[in-house]
Amino acid sequence: MGNLNLIQARQNMVEQQIRPWDVLDQEVLSLLDQIPRDEFVPDNYKNLAYADMRIPLGHGQFMLEPKVEARILQALVVDAGDKVLEVGTGSGYMTALLAAQAEQVYSVEIHPELQAQAKQRLASHDITNVTLESGDAARAWDAHAPYDAIVITGSMPVLPERYRQSLAVGGRLFVIVGDSPAMEAHVITRLGQDEFTDEVLFETDLPPLENAEQPERFIL
Repeated sequence: MGNLNLIQARQNMVEQQIRPWDVLDQEVLSLLDQIPRDEFVPDNYKNLAYADMRIPLGHGQFMLEPKVEARILQALVVDAGDKVLEVGTGSGYMTALLAAQAEQVYSVEIHPELQAQAKQRLASHDITNVTLESGDAARAWDAHAPYDAIVITGSMPVLPERYRQSLAVGGRLFVIVGDSPAMEAHVITRLGQDEFTDEVLFETDLPPLENAEQPERFIL
């Protein structure tokens, strides 16, 4: 696909997928139009970079649909002074979007190969306010807490309480909670030391984060 076709595909993504999914924040729409998604997907999926689909990355991981990425950005309202945690670096595309809005992004990836690829892509775009870290953040990642925003890119049957406690007052957390096929995307906002709000954004079905905490289940 040529450059002109990719530009048109990016514009079509915004107008045909993202706006109809209630993403109307102009800053978010402009950001999606500015950062070329095709430069963050695996080479064999470049022609599908702007399609309404999840793109496989290997190791059982994938990029979320563009409309979901857009809803995450709109819901989190990341500001220029914010410190952000991303759980699951993946391709580095969501990392780049967050970095364009935040002061600093800490992104954790469990698979070294994916992290190395994301590092190259971010460097090629001169994105310097991102710290990539290796490890398993399924239960929490307190190293740089408190965070102004947290994005968890895989689903969780239950959200570990430590994640709520990692938020600064006023901080927002995006997470998809539940068991397949019934899951809900939530934005949790910390209003005070022990006060939180929890807004359900949409229903979906997403593979779980590796090593995600499991609820106690009754066995008959």
